[in-house]
Amino acid sequence: MSDSAITGRSPSVFWGATIICGTVVGAGMFILPVVMAGAWFGWSLLILAFSWISMLISGLLFQRVSQHYPLETGYDRIVRDLSGRGWAEINGLSLMFVLGILTYAYISATGPVYEHSLSALTGLSVSSSDAKIILGVTVAAIVWLGTSSIGRIMSVLLIAKIVLLLALFGGLLTTVNSDYLLDSDNPAGTYWPYMLGIVPFCLASFGYHGNITGLIAYYDGDARRVKRCLCIGTAMALVIYLFWIVCTMGNLPRSAFPEIARQGGDIAALMRAFNPDGVTTRLSLLFSVFSHFAVICSFVGVTAGLVDYISDRFSIPTTRMGRLKATAITFLPPLSLSLLYPDGFVTAIGYAGLLATLWAVIIPGMLHLKMKARPASGYQSSRWDPLQLGIIMTFAVLNILSWTLSEFHLLPVF
Repeated sequence: MSDSAITGRSPSVFWGATIICGTVVGAGMFILPVVMAGAWFGWSLLILAFSWISMLISGLLFQRVSQHYPLETGYDRIVRDLSGRGWAEINGLSLMFVLGILTYAYISATGPVYEHSLSALTGLSVSSSDAKIILGVTVAAIVWLGTSSIGRIMSVLLIAKIVLLLALFGGLLTTVNSDYLLDSDNPAGTYWPYMLGIVPFCLASFGYHGNITGLIAYYDGDARRVKRCLCIGTAMALVIYLFWIVCTMGNLPRSAFPEIARQGGDIAALMRAFNPDGVTTRLSLLFSVFSHFAVICSFVGVTAGLVDYISDRFSIPTTRMGRLKATAITFLPPLSLSLLYPDGFVTAIGYAGLLATLWAVIIPGMLHLKMKARPASGYQSSRWDPLQLGIIMTFAVLNILSWTLSEFHLLPVF
């Protein structure tokens, strides 16, 4: 039963927007300036804005289609009804693969970080396996509580994340150098060949589609509130990305980024570039806390969407015991793989972007066309529909082309 059915009023849009923003803005945002260094500031912003619009349109199209189904109807049943069993299986496998691999990666990659933090915090010897289990069980418990509790917890995590981001890097806004942003020292620089390579990273920066059906149920089918959640949540993410890109590219010249990439391209390499004399203990502590909030926030959002999909796919009831079962199916396989094969996700995650293009971009457009072909459904068309479909299909083609060229090592690397 939804919150509005219980309390008699619809929950605040703020909770839903924080779920969307918290899901898409994770620790992966730190790599954006590094992968965008080739295309640099202006072209990168163009691709980022186009990606935001494309992913927002595909989400809104799926939301429009979902509104014509009963509450609690999930992604699988909608695709199965409109496009048939074959497409439903393809879509389901791609969605579970992507979100499952992300869950596997979150647990595997952050386990050692939490191992260090828990050992320092408790004074006990905490192994990497112990840290992974604690992290997995903690996030699983949050997800099991349901969308209402997730929204409130995510809002706290997101606010803390933004405050820490400003504390860590807000001062960089006062030292932004416009010559760096415009790459004035390199008037003959070439940028456009590197644009295609950043498209998949931008797609991953706005992946929230697994949470839409959960939000529709949470707001008791209130289409206006769900739309506002998607628009506000993704716009908040865009602003955070813009803040980070301006802070980095406005304080480091383009020529500094190849060395940052050689050092791993992670936040540690960026902080060494900002502070050649070494990172202070205070900054190190702030960043460590920020990283924990960023990981858990995005981890919760991704797995919440996977739990919703699994519940729908396997017709698991939305009771406490039913959600416990769906949560167990979501977390136990990736947690087990992380303990047995901690680096196994590295190979598989290369295919995540390609498959995400299918279920987060192409399938929503397909469902929209299928629903339009059912006059009796009462589905409302818009004069902007052809333009919207053109945008998301162009975005899909760019992602597929980028992945294909990358696989054959045909994309230039800065």
